[in-house]
Amino acid sequence: MTKGNVLIIDDEAELRDLVSRLLLLESFNVFQAPNAEKGFEILETEDIHVILLDVKLPDANGIELLPKIKLSFPFTEIVMLTAYGTIADGVNAIKHGAFDYITKGDDDDKVVPLITRAVDKAKLSMRLNSLEKKVSSKFSFENITGSSPKILDAVEIAKKVCVSDTTVLLTGETGTGKEIFAQAIHYESSRKTKPFVALNCSAIPKDILESELFGYKAGAFTGAVKNKKGLFEEANEGTLFLDEIAEMDISLQAKLLRVLENNSFIKAGDTKQTVVDVRIIAATNQNLELAIEEKKFRSDLYYRIGVFKIELPSLRERKEDIKELTDYFIKIYSEKLRKSIIKVEDGFYDLLTAYNFPGNIRELKNIIERMVLLSDSGIISSKQLPQEFFKTNSSEPDLLLTMDEVEKKQIIKILELTKNNKPETAKVLNIGLTTLYRKISQYGLE
Repeated sequence: MTKGNVLIIDDEAELRDLVSRLLLLESFNVFQAPNAEKGFEILETEDIHVILLDVKLPDANGIELLPKIKLSFPFTEIVMLTAYGTIADGVNAIKHGAFDYITKGDDDDKVVPLITRAVDKAKLSMRLNSLEKKVSSKFSFENITGSSPKILDAVEIAKKVCVSDTTVLLTGETGTGKEIFAQAIHYESSRKTKPFVALNCSAIPKDILESELFGYKAGAFTGAVKNKKGLFEEANEGTLFLDEIAEMDISLQAKLLRVLENNSFIKAGDTKQTVVDVRIIAATNQNLELAIEEKKFRSDLYYRIGVFKIELPSLRERKEDIKELTDYFIKIYSEKLRKSIIKVEDGFYDLLTAYNFPGNIRELKNIIERMVLLSDSGIISSKQLPQEFFKTNSSEPDLLLTMDEVEKKQIIKILELTKNNKPETAKVLNIGLTTLYRKISQYGLE
């Protein structure tokens, strides 16, 4: 098994042959080129990990050639070959991106370890690049399912904001895919190789949320036995996604606003500023203008996070996407659950389209996962739909209900499904447990 591909670019045939034999004995795959032109031809057709590049070539200067190679082949490592007395060229090459340099005539026991380290670094860089591409592909806008005008408009608007560091506010009902949009914006931005950190503001008690966001120094309070990095530091140079931002305590909103304005904060127990470079994407399913009127949300923070606002449509506003989404979830869960789904019963899609989906895409996804799990015949049938689905579907259209009424019905439905298990209900609804208790009290469901 080959250890890696090495290209030797040098006009001295004897030296090329000598180094080639040495590397071949160590299980490297070796290519040779007498000049820069031939070297580039090989680079275009072979996956080269390391180049041994002579400083003096018949058709190029190796030092000047180095940045050109790195521009076209950024993950290929370059080791310069220098003649005795031109060591300064090797040192200069390192400053311009070379991995290292070898002086012609160096002992063989120096060459192989150096090439091995360079190959290892090149392979690691290539693997990381491959993983980054896979992650970017997984979270790209291309993976947002649907072709309805409303979802396409939302995607088009989101794509325009990717090129900037502008703060984004995603609005829409629970289950409309706000985190998926936030991830797509991040992974199609210049910050895509940096962290994407997500926080559900309703899932953490307000007295802990500040520490989660900003961290603290050891000794800041009882129990703070060591320094803690907050999520702002974890997301440095990347993106911090603040979901359900309307649930953030108003006193903490003031500190968040200062960070957005100054890119710095003082963590608990510290005396100096912590400077960060973080892009904020916030999301909410609530009416922030109403929250401002009720003194629950700061107007100055709203104007700061709402520089670029994107409204995500509910599933009932994009019913033409239901079939495509259903097929996508059937495929996903068939693979995950190792089920072979060969047929979808006639009329099933029509039944789904007639439903108003108060839980939006998340509800559709949960229904399809359940149906695939229950399917033993390989057929998706309307008989597998939960009874609650028909009860909700046969009542008055949800389009005639207020948002509070829709939310109340959904909470009742999930509480029934979970047999009043509130932690499980909060998990299914993707809201914090404290938020669920507040809404139960608000709607008189106790």
